[in-house]
Amino acid sequence: MRIRACALALELVLPLGLLAGCVAALPSVPPPGIAFRPDPGGLAVLPSGLRMDFGRAPEGMIPIVERALGRGEALPLAGCPPEIAARIAWGGLELFFTGERFVGWRQGAARAGDTCG
Repeated sequence: MRIRACALALELVLPLGLLAGCVAALPSVPPPGIAFRPDPGGLAVLPSGLRMDFGRAPEGMIPIVERALGRGEALPLAGCPPEIAARIAWGGLELFFTGERFVGWRQGAARAGDTCG
């Protein structure tokens, strides 16, 4: 899992040429061409072919999504199952997290995993 997180971070960094030695500073500006496609197992990261599957830790996922899509909006948890600890929206894409894991998404009428409402 850690190797996949590093690989994903490098996918976001290398297009901007920000790799210096073994330590990379992640960009504050979203890299061009990075997109997320929701699917039954989580999110596909396009065009890299990498994935952000259900079960991924929020602290390893949210910063990467924010680097690509900008700051997310925390939404109210009304109508959510008690295990949902965070509900964050980036435009029409909502992601759902427990305290430890990514557990669901909703985009328009489509959804997968554990969501609210």
